[in-house]
Amino acid sequence: MSTTASEITFRLEQKRRVQADFPGPKSIALTERRKAVVAAGVASAVPVYVADADGGIIHDVDGNSFIDLGSGIAVTSVGASDPAVVGAVKEAVEHFTHTCFMVTPYESYVALAEQLNRLTPGSHEKRTVLFNSGAEAVENAIKVARLATGRDAVVAFDHAYHGRTNLTMALTAKAMPYKTNFGPFAPEVYRMPMSYPYREENASITGAEAAKRAITMIEKQIGGDQVAAIIIEPIQGEGGFIVPAEGFLPALAAWAKANGVVFIADEVQSGFCRTGEWFAVDHEDVVPDIITMAKGIAGGMPLSAITGRADLLDAVHPGGLGGTYGGNPVACAAALAAIGSMEEYNLAGRARHIEQLAAGRLQELQAELAGAGTAVIGDIRGRGAMLAVELVQAGSKEPNPELTKAVAAACLKEGVIILTCGTYGNVIRLLPPLVITDDLLNDGLDVLAAAIKANA
Repeated sequence: MSTTASEITFRLEQKRRVQADFPGPKSIALTERRKAVVAAGVASAVPVYVADADGGIIHDVDGNSFIDLGSGIAVTSVGASDPAVVGAVKEAVEHFTHTCFMVTPYESYVALAEQLNRLTPGSHEKRTVLFNSGAEAVENAIKVARLATGRDAVVAFDHAYHGRTNLTMALTAKAMPYKTNFGPFAPEVYRMPMSYPYREENASITGAEAAKRAITMIEKQIGGDQVAAIIIEPIQGEGGFIVPAEGFLPALAAWAKANGVVFIADEVQSGFCRTGEWFAVDHEDVVPDIITMAKGIAGGMPLSAITGRADLLDAVHPGGLGGTYGGNPVACAAALAAIGSMEEYNLAGRARHIEQLAAGRLQELQAELAGAGTAVIGDIRGRGAMLAVELVQAGSKEPNPELTKAVAAACLKEGVIILTCGTYGNVIRLLPPLVITDDLLNDGLDVLAAAIKANA
């Protein structure tokens, strides 16, 4: 496919359209119904209710059309209603919705494992297990590492996000809203300093030097022979789309290999062409021992996986891995179709094109604001269609979460959905569907630029 996405046909017109009474009466009514039945702890970033979605557009129940620059948090990379995924789901449902692979197995689970073994980094012999969510995949990767090594300690990093279950909350760095008042958490989890180039005290520190800093702390505080696993997002997600300095990941992986430590790459958000490669570790040719996957894997259907060295996963006794719904046949069919669309449309190439287009425009905006004396864009970073804008107080590196919230609200009012993130709540993250058209992306970026200028 051309990286202009010109060969994809969409059901819905790819244009935004927001009425004056947004949010509309139907969304308001649904919000009132929701208050009476849905737990208050479940929050939504956007006060509208979806009726249809396709390509880079979301329609709400009141007839408004929004540009989707969030993809359901990096899930609908092939679009929210990719024809291949829809067709595969329909065909699967017509045969059976569930049997449980642990009871009566089926081919689609095996076929998907074959594809994941093929696509993930490394030519070594691999095994795959399927689950339901990213957090479940992370939990099981840790289980495998602990069993295979006979060790307990797990190393995670500053700014990390790995999920909302008990163990994954322990791995996650940010307290609010993910951890506050939910403890106590799983033990034997240790946190080390991340490579965060924009916020390093020593601006000249290299990736290798930042890795050495973390490794020294591991060896002093834990002992290399006590560590079962290092788990890291190759590009951190909720923490602020932090891209570690070049050389950081390879140095950690090399140390792990030398010390019998399982190196786990958490690619739940960054995987499946999102960063311009199949997986973010591919940018530095890092081959993890285990890789966790979810989000973009199945075109919106709930599915996750771990793929790793055969000797690690086969070390687990029969029955030690699994789950009632893990690798549901309908979700497996969706995943096989989504992977097919990613290859057919060359969505890795499309992600690189999105980066070139969006990053260029954001850098121009950064220079324009700096020239006008309102230098509120501190950093622009990311890879592929996983891009971030870190907003700061003008002329400093002080985080500016108030501006970030104001920009997101202003964009929504104009019909553009953007997400925020970051340890300090000051990062705008862009995760458009990889099939978004250039015209729609440029329109969304116009709105974003205007919102930053108006609120700076």
